[in-house]
Amino acid sequence: MTTNPTDSSTLQTKSKKRKNSILAFFNKNRKIENPLNRLVLLSTFLLLLIGMYFFYVFHSDFEAFNTNNMGSSLGVSFILIAATLFAYKLLFFMYTAFNYIKYKPIASVTDNELPTCTVIVPAYNEGKQVWDTLMSLAKSNYPEHKIQIISIDDGSKDDTWNWMLDAKEVLGDQLEIYQQPENQGKRHALYRGFHLGTGDIYVTVDSDSIVTKDTLRNLVSPFVYNEQCGAVAGNIRVLNNKKEMLPKMLDVSFVMSFEFVRSAESNLNSVLCTPGALAAYRSTAVFKCLPEWINQTFMGQPSDIGEDRAMTNMILKQGKHVLFQKNAVAYTNVPEEYLGLYKMFIRWGRSNVRENLEMSKYVFTNFREGEKMGTRLLFISHFVRIVMSYPLLIFMLFFILIHPLLFIGSTLVSISIISTFSLVFFTNRYKTTQGFWAYTYSILYTFGLFWITPYAIATANKSGWLTR
Repeated sequence: MTTNPTDSSTLQTKSKKRKNSILAFFNKNRKIENPLNRLVLLSTFLLLLIGMYFFYVFHSDFEAFNTNNMGSSLGVSFILIAATLFAYKLLFFMYTAFNYIKYKPIASVTDNELPTCTVIVPAYNEGKQVWDTLMSLAKSNYPEHKIQIISIDDGSKDDTWNWMLDAKEVLGDQLEIYQQPENQGKRHALYRGFHLGTGDIYVTVDSDSIVTKDTLRNLVSPFVYNEQCGAVAGNIRVLNNKKEMLPKMLDVSFVMSFEFVRSAESNLNSVLCTPGALAAYRSTAVFKCLPEWINQTFMGQPSDIGEDRAMTNMILKQGKHVLFQKNAVAYTNVPEEYLGLYKMFIRWGRSNVRENLEMSKYVFTNFREGEKMGTRLLFISHFVRIVMSYPLLIFMLFFILIHPLLFIGSTLVSISIISTFSLVFFTNRYKTTQGFWAYTYSILYTFGLFWITPYAIATANKSGWLTR
């Protein structure tokens, strides 16, 4: 049999392309990326291989452990609880995947149908970034006579106000700027913006976020189609993900959190949190809960964190639908170091504890017309995660004490399986190998941030932004 020279050349070309695609992630943006990134990725896969080896060598010890404990009531109880939790998590994942498949973002309405819109941008010590944010909003594909852009400097101590003045000089009547006499917190800046706004829809955008041209019109279109829509969550991606590894990891995490989880929640009309970086609210729904929102307390202390989750919760309580728009994208800056990352997660964790307690007061009542079971299942999932944080922490420490190598092996094998779904999802969505950071992020979260939820529960009464 003879080989056609052309076929041989084609095979060589395909082989070369495959080789290049495998190496692409490690070679991409060499001049931009931190040189440690590739080393960390290689270390990640080496660690996963070591974990698989440990699990292979010591899995018989695990089987012996289960056999020995089957003879005691405590062991049987533990195995039953573990099996129940595993079955619940698996079934809930399938339920989420089913709703994700059914989800479809709403297409933009025409210019004539678009509602009047007030965009509120609170800013604190953002420097030039607030200028970039305001410029991106001004370039939006939105009828100029239907949009009002308001930016409020919340008592910044740097040159944020100067950059806002410069933006005002460039944009003229397109932009209104205001200055708080002192730093009062993001909630109070938004509160002032809500009272200054004249639009039927309020859009809140963080001052370190950049929106795409069609983001605003896509974000507000669900309000036109659905009269029961009270709020819409935008799709958040990471802006500063070109160099450092933490933003790269968080970008993959955000895609899972928004495009998978919130898509599923949206199909149930019950997105549990509209992100501060990009969210829209019907003005009538905002004013129904505004006094309660601005005066919200927890254990006697004013709530100065979690303003986005609190607003979402109060709008859901009104019986309104809260949706997600995958086609309304904002790129936002995230922490590049561990210190900033865990502070952000603590703030989110405390807010989750507080708002889950608030949600428990109405979610099992007849809080809205139509289907409510999906909302309740979402609540149960979040609540179980909080309730089980301490038992799981105790089990983890117990497992480490009795067999540390088996713990490392079984944990890393679990990470390999779960993170592969994140990799496939991200890669299929964005056709890039950056999804491999899912493995590194899972290892970091499991071994370096496992304490966040227990700590957030224990300190849920504490206030403060932690980064101010």
